[in-house]
Amino acid sequence: MSLNAAVQHSRKMKRSLESVEKYPAKRRSSWGVLTNQGSWADRSPLHEAASQGRLLGLKTLLSQGYNVNTVTIDHVTPLHEACLGDHVACARTLLEAGANVNATTIDGVTPLFNACSRGSASCVELLLEYGAKAQLETCLPSPTHEASSKGYSECLDVLISWGIDVDQDIPHLGTPLYLACKAQQISCVRKLLYAGADVQQGRHLDSPLHAAAQQSSTDIVNLLLDFGADINAKNTDLKRPVDVAAARSSVEKHLLLYEATPCSLCQLCRLCIRNCIGGSRLHLVPQLQLPTILKDFLQYRESIRNF
Repeated sequence: MSLNAAVQHSRKMKRSLESVEKYPAKRRSSWGVLTNQGSWADRSPLHEAASQGRLLGLKTLLSQGYNVNTVTIDHVTPLHEACLGDHVACARTLLEAGANVNATTIDGVTPLFNACSRGSASCVELLLEYGAKAQLETCLPSPTHEASSKGYSECLDVLISWGIDVDQDIPHLGTPLYLACKAQQISCVRKLLYAGADVQQGRHLDSPLHAAAQQSSTDIVNLLLDFGADINAKNTDLKRPVDVAAARSSVEKHLLLYEATPCSLCQLCRLCIRNCIGGSRLHLVPQLQLPTILKDFLQYRESIRNF
């Protein structure tokens, strides 16, 4: 190659690389050429069948010898795809064929996380039956946090029934209760509190009540206070929940009124007894040798509001 031709080739390659960096889509489409790894997604026919819920096609491919645990370049498995699509029958077929129920992508996402992200309680139940771990040792994406933040209370119900730690604290996210308050998902807030979640534990010094006050969620604020949230808790900025509430908002007024009104003796007794029992043992309340009306009271049953 002549010197002039070499210079022209060098300039052409430089322009090509600059174009790839400027346009991410082009960079992705060029990845297979640059790395000899195939397409960017590297999806197999098994991935396609699982993501589209084509059960017959899925079974046919498996019978033809396709690896049930084949992964894309990002370590996505067909089971990840089936759960994200809420295709329970496909997920069951893959698991019966030996799919790794705890497979993780390069981002640490599991099939269980995908099921919670989609709100598929049926897939969540299925995965747990096959040994899915709801909480991994490292701070990877948490299915419980995902369900709580998106308001998928049915998924949360299933996870709670399998004995998850409702107070799992991920440093950059906080607890599931904190996320549910921040996302204003009152049904998930209620389920977590009923399951014994610590009403004071949020993210660092920010309590769930701080999160609810910031979002102007009067119903959630009232619920947290009912479960004993500390109105005087201070965050890292030394601010109380009332200090982070919008000025002259209904939440601010509610917090100020609560602060000026002493709790009833009835409420104080309930909180004291629940604290003595401990959050991890609240599920045993129905077994106590107490009148039903008292057991309902300790569990915040609606029928006892006029106790």
